[in-house]
Amino acid sequence: MDSPTPFPSPTWFLWAMLAAAFLLSPAASAEAAKRFKGPVEATVIEIIDGDTFLTEAHVWPGHSVRVNIRVRGIDAPEVKSRCERERLAALHAREVLTELLGTGIVFISNIGGAKYYGRVLADVATPDGAAVSEIMLARDIVRPYRGGKRQSWCG
Repeated sequence: MDSPTPFPSPTWFLWAMLAAAFLLSPAASAEAAKRFKGPVEATVIEIIDGDTFLTEAHVWPGHSVRVNIRVRGIDAPEVKSRCERERLAALHAREVLTELLGTGIVFISNIGGAKYYGRVLADVATPDGAAVSEIMLARDIVRPYRGGKRQSWCG
């Protein structure tokens, strides 16, 4: 006798219901379908590099999702670069992002999927409302980024 087909996980069901409710709402537009406005409170778990961190996003009371967040609007140097100058700059950028975020609470908004290797793209704010991208740009640690080809850090 065959065993019964298992039911999908509660998390999958929640996301499916949220997606269906959003897509069926009259206010949904093509652009809105690409992003979730938020804000969503999230706990920082680990800083990956100067523009990416692992978080536990509290998407619904009693429900959270672990996801890598890429900070919207910036490009940080890469730790795995062949160029030593870029690697050193990348380590510094990661240190600064660690100082800004630590393992505390952040707020993510304008959350969307993209071509960013399994990460979601989002605006990130500290608990006092400061935009992380603006702080990193003001300190000249990262570059503005709006998509497309990255500029070299070693040129």
